[in-house]
Amino acid sequence: MTEVLSQSEIDALLNAISAGESVEAVDAKSVEVEKRKVKMYDFKRPDKFSKDQIRTLQMMHENFARVTTTSLSAQLRALVGVHVASVDQLTYEEFIRSVSNPSTLAIINMDPLKGSAILEIDPSITFTIIDRLFGGPGEAPKNINRELTDIELSVIEGIIVRILGNLRESWAQVIDLRPRLGSIETNPQFAQMVHPNDMVVLITLETKVSDVEGMMNFCIPYITIEPIINKLSAQYWYASIRRGSTTENLNILKEKLYDITVTATAELGSVDVSVEEVLNLRKNDTIKLTNTKITDNLVLKVGNRKKFYCRPGVVGSRMSVQVTGYVEGENKLTLEEIFKEEE
Repeated sequence: MTEVLSQSEIDALLNAISAGESVEAVDAKSVEVEKRKVKMYDFKRPDKFSKDQIRTLQMMHENFARVTTTSLSAQLRALVGVHVASVDQLTYEEFIRSVSNPSTLAIINMDPLKGSAILEIDPSITFTIIDRLFGGPGEAPKNINRELTDIELSVIEGIIVRILGNLRESWAQVIDLRPRLGSIETNPQFAQMVHPNDMVVLITLETKVSDVEGMMNFCIPYITIEPIINKLSAQYWYASIRRGSTTENLNILKEKLYDITVTATAELGSVDVSVEEVLNLRKNDTIKLTNTKITDNLVLKVGNRKKFYCRPGVVGSRMSVQVTGYVEGENKLTLEEIFKEEE
């Protein structure tokens, strides 16, 4: 089979013949040219993020995806799946051109960083979430190419605010991020945050709500995270995790604990009765508590632990108790001890 020469080999051969060189010398030069690996560089689209920084952003948002999966599943009472599909760098113009019109574009203030980011939610996911919260089965309507009504906009704002709370948690190892929802746009042309040629990092999250699949895209301009770009390295991220209890983490943990609901029970007393006596109880029967006097303090339990002494009373038409002191011997527990006790 006759070997076909490439254009570069033909040019090298003609130049060698003009210079009087041998064919063997031309073949050696051709092989040398083929061994050279040339990497193209587009000066109009310079890479701003290193591979290590891209990898760190992916790990951070994989944690964000796991937390968002849990929180949305609990709120929607449906099977929700969110995971990171890709992390890419591109120009802002390329991102805007890829967004459908209309769509759900949440402009996010990235305090304390200067600038904003965009959370774009696929219309099919948006309307599926709204249908689920309105009591429906969680199906996207046939007509999703429309803008949101005022009521739908209010509902989706609540979902986005919850998602931003998860975002803060995933960024806690790098910075105490306090993302706030600025506004929601439906037309991509009205969401011009930076120059079209500015570089952004795009985190694409594959999202599934019940049987409906779509995408959520988190777009962060380079100029927004430039002040902390050096912290976006795997070494710094892992070192932050190993440091454990930091002031930022403790503050976030305290805020989470304030929202936890616990059961408080005031025990009026106890009495030993037989099964026969319980079966013979009738309406208006009286049970005498043998181990408690009317002047004694009651014990207030938090969860299953005796924590306080209290006195019974009423506030308006409601029964209540007044805390009078601490139960002696009940020391404060660390978080590790609490979790161990629950297990």
